[in-house]
This record gives sequence, C-alpha cells and structure tokens, in this order.
Amino acid sequence: MASCSSHIRRYHVFTSFHGPEVRKGFLSHLHNNFATKGITTFKDQKMERGHTIGPELVQAIRESRLSIVLLSKNYASSSWCLDELVEILKCREDQGQMVMTIFYHVDPSDVRKQRGEFGNAFKKTCEGKTEGEKKIWIEALEYVATIAGEHSLNWEDEAKMIEKIAADVSNKLNLTPSKDFEGMVGMEAHLKEINSYISLDCDEVKMIGIQGPAGIGKTTIARAVFNQLSADFQLKCFMGNLKECYGRDGIDDHDLKLCLQSQLLSKILKQTDMKIHHLGAIKEWLQEQRVLIVLDDVDDLEQLEALAKEPSWFGLGSRIIITTEDRKILQAHRVNSIYHVAYPSEKEALEILCLSAFKQSSPLDGYEDLAKQIAYLCGNLPLGLHVVGLSLRGDSKDEWENQLSKLKSSLDRKIEDVLQVGYDKLSDTDQSLFLHIAFFFNNQAVDRVTTMLADSNLDVKNGLKTLADRSLMYVSTTGWITMHRLLQQLGRKIVHKQSDDPGKRQFLEDAFEIHNVLANNTVSSYTYAYIFFFYQNTYAYIYEQYIL
Repeated sequence: MASCSSHIRRYHVFTSFHGPEVRKGFLSHLHNNFATKGITTFKDQKMERGHTIGPELVQAIRESRLSIVLLSKNYASSSWCLDELVEILKCREDQGQMVMTIFYHVDPSDVRKQRGEFGNAFKKTCEGKTEGEKKIWIEALEYVATIAGEHSLNWEDEAKMIEKIAADVSNKLNLTPSKDFEGMVGMEAHLKEINSYISLDCDEVKMIGIQGPAGIGKTTIARAVFNQLSADFQLKCFMGNLKECYGRDGIDDHDLKLCLQSQLLSKILKQTDMKIHHLGAIKEWLQEQRVLIVLDDVDDLEQLEALAKEPSWFGLGSRIIITTEDRKILQAHRVNSIYHVAYPSEKEALEILCLSAFKQSSPLDGYEDLAKQIAYLCGNLPLGLHVVGLSLRGDSKDEWENQLSKLKSSLDRKIEDVLQVGYDKLSDTDQSLFLHIAFFFNNQAVDRVTTMLADSNLDVKNGLKTLADRSLMYVSTTGWITMHRLLQQLGRKIVHKQSDDPGKRQFLEDAFEIHNVLANNTVSSYTYAYIFFFYQNTYAYIYEQYIL
C-alpha cells in the first residue's frame, strides 16, 4: 500500500473491528459515549466490504487522529480487517498517528501467537494467500498485541470499561495543545496559578473565581482553562458574557432565572431549548454528575444564585469557574479560591502590543520608542494594547505619531465601551466619587480624599470599597488610591460629555476653560461646582457654592 502521508484530519477516531455483534453492541455504546464528548468517528455502515479495502477507507484511516483496533475472536477472519490493521500501523510509523487496542473477549497472547479461536480464524483467512501477504499480517498482529490496551476479561462492568476508554481517548486527543491560545503573553503563568486552585485530584466540589478589571483578559484566561480541562469532564459548558446578556437590568425576576437555568442545562446536556418549571432543576439534573462550568462576566449575585447556588447542586469533583470584576460578589457567594488577574509587566505589555501591531513579539526597527510610549499610554491594559495594536497594523511612523497624540487625550471607542459598563452599574453617589477620583484624587492618599470630601453628600468610605471591589480603582496596603489611566480618561470624557458649555459641566481642569468660566461667571446647572487647577506644582481644590 501507498505510504501514509496525508495531514488532513477529518475524524478524531477510526475504529477497526469485525462482526455485526460487535457493531450493534459494544461498539455502538462506545461511539455513543464518544458523541457525548464531541469526538467524531468514521462510520462505514454504507460501505460494501470486499476482499481488499478501498481507497475511501484508506483515506479515512489517514485522516483520523487516532485509530482503535478492536480485536475480537473473529477479527482475523476478515482479510479486510487485517489490511486495515496494516494501514493503521503504517500511519502510526509514518506520521505518528495514535493507536489504541481493545481486546474484546480475546487474550492478547492468542493475538500475538495466532492461536486458539483467534488463530483458527486467521489460518482460514490465510488460505490461498501468498507467503508475503501472510508475513505482513503476522507481523502486524504480533506488533498490535504488544500495544497496551483494555482487556474486557479484566472488567466486570462493560459500561465502566467503555467510560474508561472514552475518557482515555478524549485525553489523548487533547495532548495536542489548542492553537487558540498559542502566543498569548503570560498565559502559561496564569494557567499554572489557577491550576493550583482547581486541584483535579480533589473530589470535593470547588468554586473558583477569576477576578480583575475590565479588559484585563479574564474571559480569555477562563476559555484557556476550560479548553485545558474539558477532556477530564464528560459534562461541561461555558456560559459566556452573562453581564451583557442579563446584567444591565438585573435578574430578580423568576422567569429570567428560569431562562438562565434552561440555557445552562440545554448546553451542558446538549438538549435544544430545554424547558424547566422550577428553580431546583439544576440540582435535580446535575447533583450526581461531575461537571465543568464556566460562568463568565458575572456582575450580579443573583446570577450565581440562579446558576450555582450551592456546591450540593453538583456531583463530586465538579469545578465551577466564575469570572467577574466584582470581588464582593465572590465573597458574598462564599467563593474562597480567587485568582486576581494582575496587569502585565512593561515587558509583557510591549510584547502584547507588538504581537497585535507587527505579528511579532518585538517592535520593528525604528518603532521602538513609539511602541513603548503607546504601551505606557494604554496603561499596560491587555484590551487597550490589543485594540490599539490592531488599529496600527501596517501604518507608517507618521500614523503612529498621530495615534500617540490622540491617545494622550482620548479613548478608542471599543475600549471605552468595555470600561463604560462598569461605571454604568454604579449608584449615582458612587459614580460621583469615581469622577472625583478621576479628576482630583488619583494617586492620592485615602485619608486626604476622606478629609477633602467630608462635607460632601458622598459615602466616601463605603464608596471607595465599592470601587475597589469592582476593580475600578486600587487601594494599596499603605492607603494610596490608584485608578488606571484609561479609567481616568473615561471619567474625564464622561464629564466632558455633560455639556459643550464648560460652565455646565461638573468639573473643569483645562486652564483656558477655568479662566473663562471664572471671568464671565458662567457656572450654572449645578448647585455645587468644583474647579481644579494646577498652580506652581501645588494642587488646590476650590469649593464654591452657587445659589441657582
């Protein structure tokens, strides 16, 4: 036969077997188990079997990632099966195709030595064949019998044997890392840290949080974790973008909670539009099942209450992964294992930008300084680095200079839309505190903020905690406030949008606008107006009250 050289992979598994009794029983259950794991198999029911295998079957073997040789007592009674085996072993040698064996009611030594019922069937098949043909078959049988596999004679429960084989196949197919996350800067470190929380060898149900600011890469990390763990779970689902779908108006309504549960069960059980009628449905269906579930972008405790209220809803060994910007939600839901996604280092930030802009990990010659400045203006935020990098791909140095100038005063719309969602979810008083920090108190001490706003109507202490919990700012252990540069830009843009007339905005920082407003006494619209200016390297906070 021709050498195995095809690198197209249309199937996950090719199964070599003989006999309707094997097909209708054991093999049908095995293929059904494969289907539940998303494993595609080549099926030859419509093919007419002759004395030799045809080109369609040879191609199917070559286009499979893994072959299973199901050796039964009558396997060697078919020259077709023996030729399949030779082709499978050829693909194993030529392109490293994975091969697994199942010894179904037959002893491996009988296969290796062609004796017993297996040997009798083989001898009958060899009648009229040349010595060369017989030698090729004998060598193939001797070799395949040495490949470690499952022996049905060692199992009392065939169903459990099938589950074990399906799990082994799934694991082998996932030995090749997904290319979806190749080249992701820092991903290896993220996965290593999260895996320490997941502890697959532990049988208890674990809920793990992935928390961090908008645009930091929580969803990407969660997808990588899901991809890495999927082979270990028969039942799994990724519930994406819960904030976008359900977060804006909350989901207190009973029907919306039912909708959430229906979608999760439909996904995890692979049943289209599953209808449920009570909020105990998830526990009813999954309490005995080992599941992997990712709840992505949660921004309301009610979402968790609806989808994963208690560990007892899921079977032993289950893993529920939750991504959110709000640490308080995780704490309220008693999620103790929380991975906080930190900003990348300057080196990693530059690499993220360059991969998006240049499709390589370092700047092109002549772009080094520009790339470093843009990475700095993006505040090392992965979303900002990626979006800006893509927008600059293929651009000249002059266009990079123009973008650099824009970034100093404005936000890219895609970045703004992502960051705006977190601001919109705040109460009015917390929004006001957010704007105060964006204008006046970034990189200031908490004590100073508390003192300066003591006479305002803002709940500063609780407000700062809310902003920190929702990753809209950070308070250091020494009591200093830090708001990300892009969030600060968002705050200033929000105020600028309040009115084209500077006198009608809540805050002013531009010296020219401050001069005109004070000179012309045009402040209006607000009972309290705050004006901020910079004079001789000293910040002054001027509080003026106007009676409308």
